[in-house]
Amino acid sequence: MAVSGFEGFEKRLELHFFGDIDDDDGNNMLGLRLLDFESLEQVLLAVQCTVVSAVGNPFFDAYVLSESSLFVYPTKIIIKTCGTTQLLKSIPPLIHFANNLGLSLQTCSYTRGNFIFPKSQPFPHTSFQEEVIYIEHNIPNNLCYRKASVMPSKLPSHSWHVFTATLLPPLKSPHHATFTVEVCMTELDRLIARKFFSRDSKTGDLAGRDMTELTGIDTINAGAFICDFAFDPCGYSMNGIDGDRYSTIHVTPEDGFSYASFECVGSVYDDPDDIVEILKKAVRVFMPATVSISTTRCSREVWTKMARALQPLGLKCRSFVMDEFPAAGTISYQTFTAAHRK
Repeated sequence: MAVSGFEGFEKRLELHFFGDIDDDDGNNMLGLRLLDFESLEQVLLAVQCTVVSAVGNPFFDAYVLSESSLFVYPTKIIIKTCGTTQLLKSIPPLIHFANNLGLSLQTCSYTRGNFIFPKSQPFPHTSFQEEVIYIEHNIPNNLCYRKASVMPSKLPSHSWHVFTATLLPPLKSPHHATFTVEVCMTELDRLIARKFFSRDSKTGDLAGRDMTELTGIDTINAGAFICDFAFDPCGYSMNGIDGDRYSTIHVTPEDGFSYASFECVGSVYDDPDDIVEILKKAVRVFMPATVSISTTRCSREVWTKMARALQPLGLKCRSFVMDEFPAAGTISYQTFTAAHRK
């Protein structure tokens, strides 16, 4: 393991807002999508990253960042950043700009795995305790239903850090038809990882497209429109948009601390086999030796099928834990390693 390197494990923040975003005829308006690019740049300046590519559709806008991704819906923002970014510093400006649009914060969710290089992280990410203190200081007091927890595993280098807060008591929380799947993969197959190094000094959108096709990422969800980007000298990010759902992949391919993440959204009305097949395709792209999967608001049927789906890829489930959180509902966390490992 390298003494120091690029931190692949992302920090993820999801904020939900409420307010009147309909016009006089009851037509849905843009809400948070009315935030101009200058405002988003101010938010990202606080985080210490920039936009490198963007795409949108009638449902949401998706931005590939210099360190991961940003998704903006009318009443929801998801921002996910890696490296030594200061993600939580986005909370004050996001709340400020949303308030200017007549929107108020309803729920806040923060998740991350274990950092590979924790001592390289800046404030407020020096520890989970420090992160929780910072969030609680910067969200409104009326988000009074709060919980922070570290979900453990049998792998000492893998645990799942979760903080949620909401202004609604659990029994009055809205029903969510969608669920989120977050996958973290380490020790990528070396031959596959080499495909995410730039060739002939090519970077940007065109090189990103080459990596997408060369690795088979474009087959994970053939119906999605992909916005991809390749970094110099290595690294890759992509956002997929498919109707009102997003997917995203980020790759740090350096040997010794190789990492890839995959995140997508499913619906409780879908055939569970569909999301499981997508997961299997994503993991197969990278053939990692270690995988962790977190699901939020997901049914037992789905996460049990996920565990079985990875067995043919040579991965064995080593631990499973689940917990209940305000606003997020049930979160499950599973870890897998190569079956030949004890």
